[in-house]
Amino acid sequence: MDAPIGPLLLGGTEQGLALVCFRAEGATVERALESAGRRLGRSPVADAERLAPVTEQFDAYFDGTLREFSLELDWSLVTGFARRVLRELAAGVPYGAVVGYQDLADRVREPGAARAVGVAMGSNPLPVVVPCHRVIESDGGIGGFGGGLEIKRSLLALEGVLPAPLF
Repeated sequence: MDAPIGPLLLGGTEQGLALVCFRAEGATVERALESAGRRLGRSPVADAERLAPVTEQFDAYFDGTLREFSLELDWSLVTGFARRVLRELAAGVPYGAVVGYQDLADRVREPGAARAVGVAMGSNPLPVVVPCHRVIESDGGIGGFGGGLEIKRSLLALEGVLPAPLF
């Protein structure tokens, strides 16, 4: 899918959307599908027709008309602590809001796990929909982002958290 933040790979299973991958070009797509296929025990579908409802919601999000995704998600690519953290993030941090790594650790009742929350964000197979871009450092710093800080800044600007980039 062509998106304002660059090409995205969207992959799903019978259960729902399973994979969102940034910078989806060439070898990146092949690696992402191969890795997801190994972990799922089957290849996710990257079929434009079957994923049309997903791309419609992504288009609306990037147009600024959708503030909450209503998609079935397949959580199979994430387990344990990371799944708990990502589910809390998806359910509890709305559009236009941010949360600190420590705050998120506290929400899942693991107060000593702020760094592990960062690792969970890095393992998020569903960025944008499960909004890891909304997790920032407790001192207000932007923190890291697997898709690159320019994408994180763009997503936060879209949601009104940061000013839009100048160029």
